[in-house]
Amino acid sequence: MTDEACARSPRIGRRAVFYMPGFDPRDPETYWGLFRREARRTAALRGRAIAVGEPARAPDGISLDWDVEEDGTRTRYSLLRWEDVVRAHFPRPEWRRLSEVPVLLWRLARSGYGRNLRREARRFATVIYSVHRIYLGLAVLSLVLAALPLLLLPPGWRLLGLLAVPVMAYPILALLTRLTRGKPLYVAHLVDDTAFTHAHAAGAVAEMPARLDAFAARIRAAEGTADEIVLIGHSSSSFLGVEVLDRVLARDPGFGARGTPVSFVTLGSVIPWIGLDPAAVRVRAALARVAAAEAIGWLDIRAPWDWLSIHLRDPLTACGIPSPGPGRPAVLRVQIRDLVEPRKVARLSWNLFRMHFQLLMASRQATGFDYIDLVSGPEPVHRVVQSCRRAPARAPAAAA
Repeated sequence: MTDEACARSPRIGRRAVFYMPGFDPRDPETYWGLFRREARRTAALRGRAIAVGEPARAPDGISLDWDVEEDGTRTRYSLLRWEDVVRAHFPRPEWRRLSEVPVLLWRLARSGYGRNLRREARRFATVIYSVHRIYLGLAVLSLVLAALPLLLLPPGWRLLGLLAVPVMAYPILALLTRLTRGKPLYVAHLVDDTAFTHAHAAGAVAEMPARLDAFAARIRAAEGTADEIVLIGHSSSSFLGVEVLDRVLARDPGFGARGTPVSFVTLGSVIPWIGLDPAAVRVRAALARVAAAEAIGWLDIRAPWDWLSIHLRDPLTACGIPSPGPGRPAVLRVQIRDLVEPRKVARLSWNLFRMHFQLLMASRQATGFDYIDLVSGPEPVHRVVQSCRRAPARAPAAAA
């Protein structure tokens, strides 16, 4: 996976990986399918045998689990489930969006949040604020389209007809929102994701505390069952992963310091998205505590080509939290040409979610960063974190 910046180290026999997906309503088996497909690509490219077992939903509903065997290493891969929570928040009814979007934007504007977010992630902020402007534009367009039939009415009836315009505009807006729900705009998805993020910042998502507690209990119980524990937070789960680890440490301050190495890997991270919200006091406190937990390694894998991630500075500095020291988190930067053939980059660059998921896919070459190799290969993840912590914040030679 790496060059001298993150050198090879002794093999590992058993690994427990806990993967937390982002704000995604799809069934967890979708991720198993992606993993199996990309594992086949990695195996073919690197000349290895990678066996991906069948998935099984845990009886308690907390995870989807499968085994991976590669070069003598057995990995238990547990996808921690919260797609039911996502489905409760996406898609939202249009009346909720119409009433809540202006209120949220006003609250954030009054606090200076937008200015701070643009400072840390101009492209990310551009995407988020643009989809909200598009949504508000669709609302105005719906009113205009609903009002057009008034021109066919006699002048005396037009004033009465105005009363029907909002009622007629509502289904038009619902249709327009549905048409822009997928690529390339993802309006409904990103608008609802934003609403969830800031509601969670304020502690207003009632389902999340119990779910995060269950995630934390599952991870804590894995200590001693494997040679290492790895928690991976992708996208919105970059900050949810922080909260899960904080819960583990609150119940067990010695977690990660008793001989079973624990690593936290964030990729496609959006921690400042929530951390810059003045309401996210609880989240920032958790972030500071996890950052100070030196027994747990933290690797932040950054993709400067991913418009749906925040990668300019480390998330601690971005959120106004003093850094406990250099290499916290350790950083590995991955270039898009390491993962995608140059001739395909231009075509894929407008597919925001495809690019956001690219870090979870196999490399296009036998060297450089490869997610499948990271989580299932014989090299201990905690050794990779340590090596990257000592090395400059750059990608492997093949990905530079």
